[in-house]
Amino acid sequence: MSGEVDLRSDTVTRPTPAMRRAMAEAVVGDDVFGDDPTVLELQRRMAQLTGKAASLFVPSGTMGNQLAVACHTSPGDEVLLDAQSHVFLYEQAGIATLSGCLAHPLASTRGVLDPAFVMCAVRDPDIHVARVTLLCLENTHNGHGGAIVPLEALREVANAAHAHGMRVHLDGARLWNAQVATGVPVSAWAAPVDSVMMCFSKGLGAPIGSILAGSAEVVLHARRLRKRWGGGMRQVGILAAACLHAIDHHVERMSEDHRRARRLADGLRDLSGVQVNVPDTNTVLLRLEHPSLDRDELVHALEARGVRLVSFGHRQLRAITHLDVDDAGIERAIEVVRETFAERLAAGAR
Repeated sequence: MSGEVDLRSDTVTRPTPAMRRAMAEAVVGDDVFGDDPTVLELQRRMAQLTGKAASLFVPSGTMGNQLAVACHTSPGDEVLLDAQSHVFLYEQAGIATLSGCLAHPLASTRGVLDPAFVMCAVRDPDIHVARVTLLCLENTHNGHGGAIVPLEALREVANAAHAHGMRVHLDGARLWNAQVATGVPVSAWAAPVDSVMMCFSKGLGAPIGSILAGSAEVVLHARRLRKRWGGGMRQVGILAAACLHAIDHHVERMSEDHRRARRLADGLRDLSGVQVNVPDTNTVLLRLEHPSLDRDELVHALEARGVRLVSFGHRQLRAITHLDVDDAGIERAIEVVRETFAERLAAGAR
């Protein structure tokens, strides 16, 4: 790595030596036939952890979210979601292209959707309008800097949606982070919703894989769609073994990522021309407020000095801590970011 500090995402981690051993020693079968024992064990464990009847191993969080949309809707339905949500912004209009549904984005406060806004979006039955059948939520919320949507807020909006006949899906790509930060178990976060997706390839550090959990009927439907979409996998127990290892060894250590994110934010908070969020979990957002600070120029300048951040929306950079960045890496990142930003501000003042 040559001293590089890669904070672009928690997806950039490499499997640990212990995880690689677990992968190499995995007992495998053919998952399309449903007889890979390691995948079956992972799916059993995750159904139990989420408090759902069943779960399905899928290659990516995007596939898990889009399978959920397809399972909960029919073509022509309307889906309510946060305007800053991953399923709306970063999944290539999959709601429309894969499920034939209309996405209806709503404004939120740090990922918290107001039940009243949801109710206002539900129209009276009429042959002229789409049926609103699904609400998609996200926790933790990537677009809002890894914000934790409080459990009671999640319950309230899910209950309001259910009261109007909607189903509710939770994009829980980083739900592990919410569990570690609050002490509230995944099963409690998943209880108010009909389905939940969680990633193993982010904070848990596995190389690939996500899970979709829900009712037996939803998971059976999702399994069939997964095959249609090209997601049927064979001896995938090699990857499921990495996920099982991560569940057993990498969950509680995410508190270190949260601590390091706070340290990173604290180290950059007094920078001129920049607004830094107070991270709930492992995500730090840098909002560029001074006109001389160009987002893309900063990304390239930082990378040249061995610190990698990512552009994240208009005039904003994102840094995410993870198991491959230690305390020394955070201190190095603070030093490089401060120096680079100071140089840019000084150049802009001339």
